[in-house]
Amino acid sequence: MTVSYHNIHAMKTFAENYAKATNTFFSIQPEITDAVILGLAFHKETLGMPLCPCRFYEDKEDESNLAYWNCPCVPMRERKECHCMLFLSEESDFASKKQKFS
Repeated sequence: MTVSYHNIHAMKTFAENYAKATNTFFSIQPEITDAVILGLAFHKETLGMPLCPCRFYEDKEDESNLAYWNCPCVPMRERKECHCMLFLSEESDFASKKQKFS
């Protein structure tokens, strides 16, 4: 999977801003956060939308057009439930104290 630096940087910037705005945090396991960012960047590049990379879709293009699972997805926006574990509440056992990338 080849993804442009531009899209990876865009997804990192989005994630930092969104984490700060929602008082959520990245995972204590940076490889989880990195994999989700890479998946979002890949979907942004191939579909034009940052479709949640952690779900199975019959048709990714149709799903991205519906926007329900585009990051931040509806469950995250409405209930702060992030299936990908990109945005975790402070109470989560898997949350770090990080809202920025090194």
